[in-house]
Amino acid sequence: MDYGALLPEIVLLGGAIVALLGGSFLPRPRQVLVTWFAIVVACLSAVTAALGTGPPTVFSDSYALDDATATIRILVPFATAVVMLIGRQESHGSARESETASLLLLAALGTIVLAGANDLLIVATGFLLATVPLYALIGLSRSAAAAEATMKTYLLGAAFGVVMLFGIAVLVGVAGGSTYPELQRELPHVPAAAVALGFVGVLAGLLFKAGAVPGHFWVPDAAEGAGLGVAAFITTVPKLGALVALARLVDVMPKTVDAPLLVGLLAAASMTLGTLAAFWQRSAPRLLGWSTVGQVGFLLMPVAVIGVEPSARPALLMYLVFYAVTNLALFAAIAALPNRTTIPAWRGAAKEHPAITGVMLVGLLSLVGTPPTAVFVGKLAVFTTTWQGGMPWLVVIAAAVSATSLFYALRWLSMAFQPAETPRLRTAAVQMQAATAVALGTLVIVAVVATPALLRL
Repeated sequence: MDYGALLPEIVLLGGAIVALLGGSFLPRPRQVLVTWFAIVVACLSAVTAALGTGPPTVFSDSYALDDATATIRILVPFATAVVMLIGRQESHGSARESETASLLLLAALGTIVLAGANDLLIVATGFLLATVPLYALIGLSRSAAAAEATMKTYLLGAAFGVVMLFGIAVLVGVAGGSTYPELQRELPHVPAAAVALGFVGVLAGLLFKAGAVPGHFWVPDAAEGAGLGVAAFITTVPKLGALVALARLVDVMPKTVDAPLLVGLLAAASMTLGTLAAFWQRSAPRLLGWSTVGQVGFLLMPVAVIGVEPSARPALLMYLVFYAVTNLALFAAIAALPNRTTIPAWRGAAKEHPAITGVMLVGLLSLVGTPPTAVFVGKLAVFTTTWQGGMPWLVVIAAAVSATSLFYALRWLSMAFQPAETPRLRTAAVQMQAATAVALGTLVIVAVVATPALLRL
């Protein structure tokens, strides 16, 4: 029972409680202190994770502290801190500023727990902790679109959550235990039909968290209806933990169940549907919402071959890092120009705001995998891993979808370089958010330098 090994999670939990209690006593003009406190807490959690060491598993093999957990422990808090910076102008002075910070920390904690879960019961705990705060976060903007998105997310989350709990009950019942070492030892000797039923149930819940087909319906609505900061969070952070959890689950499934084929088919469906649906979107956040559905398809490729290809896990982690940086950079660019939340509104942005347009240019080209950007490096690693893992058909589909995705990226970019139809706009919000956008755009390029280190994971 090494509680010290859970220091990053403890920091997030304690920070969320203090943020909630502190916001209850601070007047509204000083609620911003809670936001800055939450940012510091998130960064502190990431630093403690980077510096900490511990055994491979703790609490009777129910929680893993391997390279995957270490990556998520660092990436998720830093991403959450950036999300708070992106949404600072929206939440500043609102009646729910402290609640927003607290809920973001709790959702980040749930994501980390989900990634480190080495026990199906911990998977259920992490799923609920990462999901329930999202319902409130999406509805905080108090608009009709936010209300609809909240209801859709809640209903889908409840339905897929019940299915996941049913799957967990089946697997635990037939295996006689809930830890992954127990499942790996016992599942090959139980009826394949029962294992398949349980696996599909747990898979459904994790696909909802990742925003993949068939649990993807809530993502574009939530991205459009929520505030930009929350939209950046829900399209980036939850899938980081869900995909690592999926990789752990697929890795322990016995050969009696063809889990890789099912995951591969869902990967192809997600990348195809998400890319095609993004083509004619007018809302920039909604376009990125559909894009993230497509990106999950690419991220599922190494998950499908996790049990047969040793390079699958490093490739997945690399892609997760590069995708998170790229997606947050794009949302920061949108937040930097709050009056340009639709694609047509970006007309003339290249001339009026060249730095922010540059961030958007690099981010979009990276998102679709254009060389030599960060996501291109991740896609190259994922494609290579999947091919070596025995799924060349999935690589062919992914390559075709990647080429097709250039359409919506170029459509957005071409609009930015067309002559402006409205007067030049410069506001305080633009100036304050521009630094965040430019910094994140730089990270998209600099992230390529981290490739050798990630390959050694």
